[in-house]
Amino acid sequence: MSQTQENPMKKISLDKVVLNMGLGKSGDVIEVAKKALQQISGKMPSSREAKESQRDWGVRKGEPIGVAITVRGEEAKELLKRLFEAKGNQVKGKSFDNFGNYSFGINEHIDIPGVKYDPKIGILGLGISVTLTRPGYNIRLRSKHKARIGKNHVIKSEEAKDYLIKEFGVTVV
Repeated sequence: MSQTQENPMKKISLDKVVLNMGLGKSGDVIEVAKKALQQISGKMPSSREAKESQRDWGVRKGEPIGVAITVRGEEAKELLKRLFEAKGNQVKGKSFDNFGNYSFGINEHIDIPGVKYDPKIGILGLGISVTLTRPGYNIRLRSKHKARIGKNHVIKSEEAKDYLIKEFGVTVV
């Protein structure tokens, strides 16, 4: 293999984009948040239940306290372009971890292009997590013969930044 040809196993790709709204209470706000996430992504979100009771907050175990949606494939790329546009095509360098993940938040969901203000929904904030992957990452998820990703194959934060700059045209601040 020549020096100019890159190893195909080192090629980074977008695995998934997860949109999350943690509301901290159940009831009508869960339905409102589901409508907001459906308006953003075009898919049906699912509710997230409390793992344990918090008496001080009035939350019981198993009660829905948030909504989330996972988007993969080409739809994830299109959605991520819109989400970066809402942030002015700038990403913070400290929001990357050393495993190929990037997270950021949007304070007002109406800042996202293509989302109109609806008085029934109001204005909600959301958290976005972006997961990058490489070929061979499935060995940590498969049911038989699970294994760790080798330290040379893990996506470093610099590689994740370079991928987002090249693929989405964002600037790292």
